[in-house]
Amino acid sequence: MRTVFTAVFLVFSFVSTAQYNLPEDYFDDPLQVPLALAGTFGELRSNHFHSGLDLKTQQREGLPIHSSAEGFISRINISHYGYGKALYVQHPNGFTTVYAHLKNFSPRIEKYIKDLQYKKESFEIEVFPSAEELPVERGELIASSGNTGGSGGPHLHFEIRDEQQRPMNPLMFGIEIKDTRAPLVDGFYVYPQGEDAHVNGSAKRQKLRLIPQNDGSYKTEEINACGDIGFGVSTIDQQDAAYNRNGVFRIEASANGDKIFQANFEKFSFAETRHLNQLIDYGYYTENNRRIQKLFIEPSNPLSIYGPVKNEGYLHIKDSLSYDYVVKVTDFSGNERIVRVPIEGKFEQNITPKEDKTTQYFVPTNEPTLFEDKGIDVYIPKNSLYKDIYLDITFEDEKIKLHEDIIPIHSSITIGFDVSKYKPEDREQLFIAELNKWGKPNYSTTYKDGDRFTTKTRTFGTYTLASDLKAPTVTPVNFRDGQWISNNKDLKVKISDDLSGIKSYRATVNGKFILMEYEYKQNLLTHDFSDGVVNETENHLKIEVVDNVGNTTIFESTFFRK
Repeated sequence: MRTVFTAVFLVFSFVSTAQYNLPEDYFDDPLQVPLALAGTFGELRSNHFHSGLDLKTQQREGLPIHSSAEGFISRINISHYGYGKALYVQHPNGFTTVYAHLKNFSPRIEKYIKDLQYKKESFEIEVFPSAEELPVERGELIASSGNTGGSGGPHLHFEIRDEQQRPMNPLMFGIEIKDTRAPLVDGFYVYPQGEDAHVNGSAKRQKLRLIPQNDGSYKTEEINACGDIGFGVSTIDQQDAAYNRNGVFRIEASANGDKIFQANFEKFSFAETRHLNQLIDYGYYTENNRRIQKLFIEPSNPLSIYGPVKNEGYLHIKDSLSYDYVVKVTDFSGNERIVRVPIEGKFEQNITPKEDKTTQYFVPTNEPTLFEDKGIDVYIPKNSLYKDIYLDITFEDEKIKLHEDIIPIHSSITIGFDVSKYKPEDREQLFIAELNKWGKPNYSTTYKDGDRFTTKTRTFGTYTLASDLKAPTVTPVNFRDGQWISNNKDLKVKISDDLSGIKSYRATVNGKFILMEYEYKQNLLTHDFSDGVVNETENHLKIEVVDNVGNTTIFESTFFRK
């Protein structure tokens, strides 16, 4: 469904699309209902940028999903996590559209993938059909909306990718969302940089008070500063039809009328997306659950989202001079919010320094580093961290407190434990766990090689050895042993594990494999009888569930169907 362009949208859209020479009338709205956003392109998520639009589906599942343009199904991926059930459509113009968190596919696509799932005997599957196998027309029904994978509620995740599979903002292709509301700014911060820099007599990060102005803009309190300083903003956008805290489209900054910074959420590559942790103040986020976007670029930051930038976005404040720093936050429809910061250059002799703690565990970013003690070792590969840092590490018996999750890790580091004191049979249920803030162990993928267990992680925290002696539980939901269930459309079973977590499951009826869909958010396995593989009157169901250390539960039951 398309609406009339507003004048603002036409101007703003032209600026965005002209840079890439994009087709604005090629892709249709895949839902064909009035659109509302649960998430915007480039929105800041945990360790990644959001790669598409999250389109609301009226808080329900089963809405028809249509192919945005002609092409063919080039990839089908079904996973317990992530995108859940997802379709990828390759189009003749080189772009790819992606449709994720689906409930199911159209009948011919559903049959195609289920035949392969049964052949592989696996619910999780990834295939790459040829152009001749699953062609689709513009507007053709290809799926229905759902809540599968890592979705936090029913919606359609929709992407448009370029020829190099880089996600691009679908709004630049003419997908329209009504938006007359300006972005919101709920926090503004200043960051002194370098040894001599200070703001209001301090070298520490400071939050500035925002003073609303009559025109809808903000002005901060005047600050006294000297040396190199940078700024950060906490901001969201909201559209007319939804109150979700969505991401903005563009942030610009200028000093005394000279533009010095710009970040645009138009396109990025998956290879760079984890560097989002350099865009935000990562430590502030993990401690306060609020993302501050830095309006300056640190040396190891390779993100491609930046536009024209001078002096890496920093201001060099000189004593006795005045500066007018202005930030403009804009959404895709051109609505904007302005923040003005008056600055007076003032050098101060006695300043409050930053709290830079030194320890015996120093990690240079451009060299690999190994620390070990008490049968535990930590290996940090070259360039795993973004900058040189001192880590706070405490080695204990079978436990290591490895700094805090206030520093981002880019490439995985390895933690190893010596388990030689354990008998071989006792090692089977042993695993490496990360302790959450309440001290509960969470399974960390554990690699076992004789006397040495290792795990790879990209999160600082506390890690320990733990043991899981309890097998998973299996509980029938919509049937009981010996019951006639001729009217059932499906077979539902709850599976759960209270410590190391579910690793695998397999179900058979009368010795023959049956496909069961695993919805981990509900701990639910579901078999759809429309698959047509359960044809006997008397049926013996067997489900084998294995947790991550090998504990196994075998559930058996008999049911009857006409």
